[in-house]
Amino acid sequence: MSTTPQAVTPARRRGVAAARTRHALLRLLAVLARSVLIFVPVFVVATFVTFALRSLSGLSPARIQLGEEATPEAIARVEAEWGLDRPFLVQYADWFGGVLHGQLGTSWTNGADISTLIGLGLGVSLSVATFALVIGVLVGFLLGTVAAVRRTTWIDRTITGFVTLISVMPAFVVGIVLVAAFAVGLGLFPAAGYVPASEGVGLWLTHITLPAVALSFDVIADVARQLRGGLIAAYRENYVTGAVVRGLSPRRIFFGHVLRNGLGPALATLGLKFPSLVGASVVTEWIFGLQGFGRFVNDSAQSGDVPAVQGVLVVSIALVVAFNLIVNLVLARVTPASQRGV
Repeated sequence: MSTTPQAVTPARRRGVAAARTRHALLRLLAVLARSVLIFVPVFVVATFVTFALRSLSGLSPARIQLGEEATPEAIARVEAEWGLDRPFLVQYADWFGGVLHGQLGTSWTNGADISTLIGLGLGVSLSVATFALVIGVLVGFLLGTVAAVRRTTWIDRTITGFVTLISVMPAFVVGIVLVAAFAVGLGLFPAAGYVPASEGVGLWLTHITLPAVALSFDVIADVARQLRGGLIAAYRENYVTGAVVRGLSPRRIFFGHVLRNGLGPALATLGLKFPSLVGASVVTEWIFGLQGFGRFVNDSAQSGDVPAVQGVLVVSIALVVAFNLIVNLVLARVTPASQRGV
């Protein structure tokens, strides 16, 4: 009889652990379902508005291929070849069906597959944007945490001033300074160009480091500010006061209570940062000689290649939706408020 409690206790612990695992899994699935129910209509509406831009723009492949002096008969013939003489909703249905299968159409300017063209530039921009996000998150979390822990001290004021300074520095200005200092002056990094990771991780990192650092300043500033504010707000909560009264160590209070409750605003900030890094880097790509997503967007817009611009917008929308979905799942797993359904 004396062995019964010892035999039951491990089984009970396993049961409790299994119940917690099921509860966490169900919570994540619920967050995923809610997010999908929100993001799917957003994606459909956004793609519809994107496709409607062609009709609103008044542009036509006939104008690009035949010039401004083309006759109405020639214009009608070319537009019929592209299927533009069909009803608008029929065109949208065909185009949206292609989008769901990864087909974004054909370029008006060169007849190339837009999915292929975007894929070539997106690989470059994703490499730079991902590295910039990693730098921004690591440095921003470090600065925001130190500023919150040392709040109202000279360290906090110094970090706040530094973050404010870098937040107003344009990425192209930072890029020029980095090229002049570390590429031309010290020769530590190449001044321009891109090497895929398949040709060597070391070469790939050296080519994307300077543009990634230039783009990371805005991420550092936003993450540091949001994290500092969230942590300071968490420090003022009653549960922290109760933890101090119970004699918990500052380290345990920070990691067990303050960090998890103050992390939400900083994580939410990342929801739009990554897609914006991919799409808003055109000037930086010009400075570093990168044939990325931003330059493709600029070239397509200037040439009036509406299908290419539509494809770019669809990819940008997909990036925003996907990254925000990931952020929501992380928030649901990390922050206690989300776990309680708040």
